[in-house]
Amino acid sequence: MDRGKPGSTMHILSDANGLPLLVGVSAANTHDSEALKPMIEGHQTRHDPHRGRHFKPQRLHADKAYDVPHLRKWLRGKRIGVRIARTGIESSERLGRRRWVIERTMSWLTGYRRLNHRYERHPRNYLAFLGLAASLCCYKRLIRLTT
Repeated sequence: MDRGKPGSTMHILSDANGLPLLVGVSAANTHDSEALKPMIEGHQTRHDPHRGRHFKPQRLHADKAYDVPHLRKWLRGKRIGVRIARTGIESSERLGRRRWVIERTMSWLTGYRRLNHRYERHPRNYLAFLGLAASLCCYKRLIRLTT
């Protein structure tokens, strides 16, 4: 955490294939772990009316920035499997098999000129462009799958 750092940080929640499900923006001088709870709470779960059950995330893969004990406990309470690298114990390389998916998604989103550098002064405008870029990524994947 760098308290003097200007700018913003993108937070992205994606599925196992890298499709962005939820995007968020926070100040660059706040810790990444503070954005995890709002992202998980904001995620809509699907409901199957025939079986009467909800489909919720099964597992969460994250890097060492999210290794906070109260977050691990909170996720276990929501019955979400936790796969977060432990600080000082695990190497970041073991998460590489899953971590590249979100890195690829961030690369897709920063490929748009407006998101590569922060041109927007207001965070709501930047978040709107981030949401638009995420929807374009989903649309491009849908077109590729249907053709």
